[in-house]
Amino acid sequence: MHGHGLDPLGWSSFLTTWSLAPGWLIAAALMVVFYALARRNPVGASTVRPWRVGSWVLGCVLMWVCLASGIGAYAMSVFWMHMVLHLLLIMVVPALLVMGHPITVFLEALQPPARERAMAVLHSWPIALLTHYMVGLLLYAVVIIGTHLTGFMDQMALHTWLMSGEQVLYVVTGYLFLLPLLGEEPLRTVPSYMMRLLAFLVGMVPDTVVGIVLLQTDRVPFPTMMAMHPSWAPDPLRDVQTAGALMWAAGDGLMMALAVGVMLAVVTSAERRTKMTGAWLDSARRNTLAAHAGTAEDLDPDSDAALDAYNQMLRRMRDHG
Repeated sequence: MHGHGLDPLGWSSFLTTWSLAPGWLIAAALMVVFYALARRNPVGASTVRPWRVGSWVLGCVLMWVCLASGIGAYAMSVFWMHMVLHLLLIMVVPALLVMGHPITVFLEALQPPARERAMAVLHSWPIALLTHYMVGLLLYAVVIIGTHLTGFMDQMALHTWLMSGEQVLYVVTGYLFLLPLLGEEPLRTVPSYMMRLLAFLVGMVPDTVVGIVLLQTDRVPFPTMMAMHPSWAPDPLRDVQTAGALMWAAGDGLMMALAVGVMLAVVTSAERRTKMTGAWLDSARRNTLAAHAGTAEDLDPDSDAALDAYNQMLRRMRDHG
């Protein structure tokens, strides 16, 4: 769709312009149905909390809404709206899907023999490579740069099937990028929380590069695509520059928000704090407590017994003083 038959973009037209988007509707519905069936019949107690189920459902619904609403309708008429669609499909929707823990849900629905076979496949080197956080980061950078700083947009304007392929590519790329960074799935390679934060920071680089290049361009980089814009669309160069500003500000902002979310998850969980800081810090705390408070070296420094020993040590120091 290149703006033909669409009213000029405004709040009223944006909010009232909807289409069925049947392919995306079927895909979203199937994803919800299969997830619900697996979640309803786990073998044993499920470890997936209800809020994760809601996250998966919300991600599926938002995926369809992005393409069926005015966002998808105006994406090929206004380039900055196309950028909004990109950010939603590659970051927001995948983040919600990853936090739904679909891999864990389907593993828990399998009987032990089948679960072991599924785990073997999940930990096989092709899948392990595909789900490695460095591969996801590289794929994210290639897709972001490759679809914005090359002639891809003009080719997509000429071949409409590329538009659907691009949208699927964005969702899949975002999922693979965020899977090892946001999820707690039983992958073969699970990065430390410090590495996750570093990956988010590195992930801001392609967003920043694309944003700055488009923001500072003095010519239209997609002449074929812009030539197909309707007469009411914004000035092509200003449209591209606005999209660049969106990619830079909103892309980096979303990446930072995800990093902050990971940090909050670490701060609120003793187990995650241990994974982030490493066993050496926990060992140092145990040894220091044993040396100064006279506790056993294997005593958990976060336990009530350790707190009592610490308080007794403070009382001895006070009395001695």
